[in-house]
Amino acid sequence: MQTHRRSIIVAGAGPAGMMAAIRAGQLGADVILLEKNPAPGHKLLLSGKGRCNLTNACQLDEFLTHFSNGAFLRNAFNKFFNTDLMSFFEDRGLKLKVERQERVFPLNDRSVSVRDILVSELAAKKVKLLCKTSIKGINLEGGAISAVMLSDGRSLPCDRLILATGGISYKFTGSTGDGIELAGKLGHKSEPLRAGLVPLTAKKEFAFPQGLTLKNIRLSFKGGRRVLESEIGEMIFTHFGVSGPLIFSASGQVVDWILDKQRVIMTIDFKPGLSVQQLEQRLLRDFKTEAKKSIRTVLKGLLPLAMVDIFISRLGIKPEIKSNQVTALERQKIVSMMKVFSVEITGSLPIEEAMVTRGGVSLKEVDPRTMGSRLVKGLYFAGEMIDVDADTGGFNLQAAFSTGYLAGESAAS
Repeated sequence: MQTHRRSIIVAGAGPAGMMAAIRAGQLGADVILLEKNPAPGHKLLLSGKGRCNLTNACQLDEFLTHFSNGAFLRNAFNKFFNTDLMSFFEDRGLKLKVERQERVFPLNDRSVSVRDILVSELAAKKVKLLCKTSIKGINLEGGAISAVMLSDGRSLPCDRLILATGGISYKFTGSTGDGIELAGKLGHKSEPLRAGLVPLTAKKEFAFPQGLTLKNIRLSFKGGRRVLESEIGEMIFTHFGVSGPLIFSASGQVVDWILDKQRVIMTIDFKPGLSVQQLEQRLLRDFKTEAKKSIRTVLKGLLPLAMVDIFISRLGIKPEIKSNQVTALERQKIVSMMKVFSVEITGSLPIEEAMVTRGGVSLKEVDPRTMGSRLVKGLYFAGEMIDVDADTGGFNLQAAFSTGYLAGESAAS
């Protein structure tokens, strides 16, 4: 007697959708993968500045702390985690490397090599890939998925549907919220969509030194009674405000504070490794050994030149003044500003320019053990369209691969 092969349609050929289709294909299902772009993995190619930070090598408990709703992902990560993902690519010939903060990249620094392995694996598992194709409607029979209506007018029957169409960030990659809208038509509620991993805009209280990267600094954000401290890392000044890894990691919470009508002040600690006393002693020593040099020249040893000019301007000190003419009070003000340099944050770039979407399909309506809908039989979710997001560092991509793997396995089982 011939057994019925599951007929599965996966919408969205990003990392979550491709992994879902691959896993379902491994388990013997008939799988069709739909992608609205001319080719799969468009956003994946851009990740990690084109290098693809595909996961993070830290342990599970620490991994979960980097997410807004990490506990929901425990089942998915127990099924398919960072070591499994790394083995998946290494077994297929892609060498990987672990960089600082445990971030994992292809050894060749080319995101296209990650995409190519996924695409070749789709072919190996006989997944039918239809590009320039999207879903316009979903048919139910007896409360269960029965078919999808395509953008070209065709109807495709299916037993199972996996929605992995992403959020609405990086809209030019095709992430336009289609799947979230389709889920809504089937009765699923969504948490409000907000920008995550996004550059922040700032009040122009001084001429921003555009393109200046500040390294080995620490940031602190204050919004009302709430305070957020960063790790030591990098940020970049832009024409509109601030960007870079430390900004991206803090941006989700900061955007929420601003939506709550809080005034947000960011402070930069230029010398997080030194206490106020140590910094004052260092400055005193430099001023003594270079007594005849201008304050501008001496401060260049402690700060980028563009910041030196901003410091001098803010403090109202003449740039040509000699080090031995700086008063004790002025020296204290310089130290204070090096430890607490304030910038008022006014907002963020639009969500379309964010790296990830925060919010999405409510987790209350998704079973974390299967990624299946609690409302519609045969419907599954994966990736960024559900209400899960994380810091930078490979966490979001791992969540996409893991939820895709679990959704594909559940749909095929």
